[in-house]
Amino acid sequence: MRAGIFVAAALTFFAQAALAQQTFVVEPKTVADEKAVFATVESTDVVPARARIGGTVVELAVKEGDGVKQGQIVATIGDEKLALQMKSLDAQIAGLEAQLGQAKTDLDRGEDLFSRGTIAKTRLDEARTAFNVASNALKSRTAERSVIQQQVTEGGVLAPASGRVLKVPVTAGTVIMAGETVATVAEQNFVLRLRVPERHAKFLKVGDPVRIDGEELGKSGARFGTIRLVYPQIEDGRVTADAIVAGLGDYFVGERIRVWVSAGERTSFIVPGSFITTRFGIDYARVGKDVKTAVDVPVQRGRDLPRPDMPDALEILSGLKAGDMLVLP
Repeated sequence: MRAGIFVAAALTFFAQAALAQQTFVVEPKTVADEKAVFATVESTDVVPARARIGGTVVELAVKEGDGVKQGQIVATIGDEKLALQMKSLDAQIAGLEAQLGQAKTDLDRGEDLFSRGTIAKTRLDEARTAFNVASNALKSRTAERSVIQQQVTEGGVLAPASGRVLKVPVTAGTVIMAGETVATVAEQNFVLRLRVPERHAKFLKVGDPVRIDGEELGKSGARFGTIRLVYPQIEDGRVTADAIVAGLGDYFVGERIRVWVSAGERTSFIVPGSFITTRFGIDYARVGKDVKTAVDVPVQRGRDLPRPDMPDALEILSGLKAGDMLVLP
């Protein structure tokens, strides 16, 4: 008995689900009054890879369009003066090491003679002072050499962030100064940068959706994104905003894409496009409670308004009213 009730309930559920897929109840919905604007693919941050020392560009490790990781060497800068200074300091260090060795020998001999009472304490103090002077002189020259060595190491220009190289304004053999830009790197977190007329500024809010034709990105169907940031400064009568959209790619920067953004709201009837048929240039919707009683009603089609929950959404301007039940043709 219970099994029969369970089977009957399951059949009823599946029948209702199948009926729900074949019918649609028309209800007024609030839709965005969209406006088409052009946006450009931009990187949130474009940072320069700068030279830390002056000299000549010995080697360029990247070119325009290459992807780089943070800390990767993009160029090497050489300075012949640094090599000459290193040789000079090496010679001075070798001489100071010899002096330190001699001072150490004199100090050990003085301590031995002083312990036997052969020399005065003054002679021992002089030997100890000479040893300390030689030791400190060697430390000083060694520190100077470390500074030069660090400057040689800083000849490698490092990528400040992971991303893609946009520009390399120098070539091998170029003489540059410390602080000059060797390469410009765009971080890989690309966004769509919109510039909307200022009269629509009051309609732009963080979190608002934006719509893009998939063909703009080489894909099918509509793509949706979200406004991440609205810049407070208005320039040339336009408001700038950044939108996050999946699948923008990571190569072209500055590409222009048409985007639909909200320019206000209004109430309209939105139905799935599969419930509308076209015969001899006239659009029809089947209205009724079931397939047998449904009749074809001519309707006036509006714009396609794809939504994340209804990819084939279609606006109906006239011919339907609230509460009408559409039947799948």
